[in-house]
Amino acid sequence: MADRTYPAVIRTAKGLLRLLKTDIRVMGAEHIPSKGGALLAINHLSYLDFVLAGYAALPTKRLVRFMAKKEIFDHSVAGPLMRSMHHIPVNRRDGVGSYHAAVDSLRSGELVGIFPEATISRSFEIKDIKTGAVRIAQAAEVPLIPMIVWGSQRIITKDHPRDFSRGKSIHISVGAPMPVHEGDAVPQTAALRARMQELLAQTIDGYPADEQPPGSWWLPASRGGSAPTPERAAELDREELARRAAKRRK
Repeated sequence: MADRTYPAVIRTAKGLLRLLKTDIRVMGAEHIPSKGGALLAINHLSYLDFVLAGYAALPTKRLVRFMAKKEIFDHSVAGPLMRSMHHIPVNRRDGVGSYHAAVDSLRSGELVGIFPEATISRSFEIKDIKTGAVRIAQAAEVPLIPMIVWGSQRIITKDHPRDFSRGKSIHISVGAPMPVHEGDAVPQTAALRARMQELLAQTIDGYPADEQPPGSWWLPASRGGSAPTPERAAELDREELARRAAKRRK
């Protein structure tokens, strides 16, 4: 698979993050296989997560094919760029095509990144996740690797102004591969969510304390931050969906 665009995008992203003096630290990169297919299950805090999650694979010199909503591929600028990097469009109304595309990519030996929460978590905790990640890994017969990105929400996320001030830390944690097996995907999805929650807690614990003081809007309420609780975040998600539906009707 020819990749002429992807390396240039990586160089540009690394240059911009250096300009911002972003301290990116990756823990557990050894869990990314040097060859063969694997599905990376990543939490979703920011519009930058597509860029940052790929950092964990850089030591192996591998590229990640991300599953992203179809609307990005429909954009006149972002669409051609995403297609040139062989990312996978996801049609939320009909996910069969994206499911098969992900399975085919994994079977051909690619790394595929999926955000099983589907949308950005306003609470900055792990939302309820769908069974798609487990079912894709089952069909492709590849390991499922949990991954956490933390700190990206401080730069650009929902409901908050963008902040490109310098000196922020981004921590990326990669967990041990979770083998999947045939059978009910529901309990395996619950195990994936539990592992992601555990990995998130470890990542927050290891983040610089002076960058997340009590009351910080980017810190979960359960950690003494002022982010919405998961329950309130779910209400905000529903309100957003209602606004979008009303806009489409108009």
